[in-house]
Amino acid sequence: MTTAIPLTARQRVRETTDALIRPLQRDLLGDRPHAVAALARLRRGAGKDTSQVPDLWGLVDIGPLHDRPQDGGRPLTEGELVHAEDAVHTALTLWALHQQSRGHGMHQSGHHPTHHGLGAAVRQLMPPGEIAEPVRKRLVRAGTAPDMPQLAQRLRDIVLLLRQQDIPLDYGLLAAQLYQWQAPGGRDTVRRAWGRSFHAHRSAQNTSTPGIPAPAAAPDNNLTADKDAS
Repeated sequence: MTTAIPLTARQRVRETTDALIRPLQRDLLGDRPHAVAALARLRRGAGKDTSQVPDLWGLVDIGPLHDRPQDGGRPLTEGELVHAEDAVHTALTLWALHQQSRGHGMHQSGHHPTHHGLGAAVRQLMPPGEIAEPVRKRLVRAGTAPDMPQLAQRLRDIVLLLRQQDIPLDYGLLAAQLYQWQAPGGRDTVRRAWGRSFHAHRSAQNTSTPGIPAPAAAPDNNLTADKDAS
């Protein structure tokens, strides 16, 4: 008999976010009034701290983060709950902004973080085989944000660009990364993940584009060492 391995806090944040967005997105695309109203309220919180939008308190059920896991895992500590709630709030409100006036779902979950991460989505904003510096620098600025409110605002700017081009994002993965970003050493880990995602998608594009050779893997510090990133 195989013993189930309890989910980590990061995995719980990802699953909770995915479970919250999926039914809302389905009902929204079905033009259900309650989903349309919820999206409008969530959208107003994009790029803002939870405390700035009390209208959102209680709008979505984050009870699973507070409950004792049924897989035998431990409950989240008070500090972990604060980080988890901030991560879920930021991801949900950014998704709502992204989903506005779109005819298909902007949240698309995937099992491969490199292929469905923020870096890959940003790379899709650029022409195949080219690096658009203004767009790349937006990702750099997000990676070097000094705190969560600044990070949320910089991600909001990126999401607006993704919405313009109908490029989806895995918001469960983003929420998990936002949770990790708040942990000691987490910022470097998340920056590296965004960098790998960006460069992996670029390589995949170039490999499949006739006449454009696949580039050598670029170092992840392209997303951290930029004099214009502050």
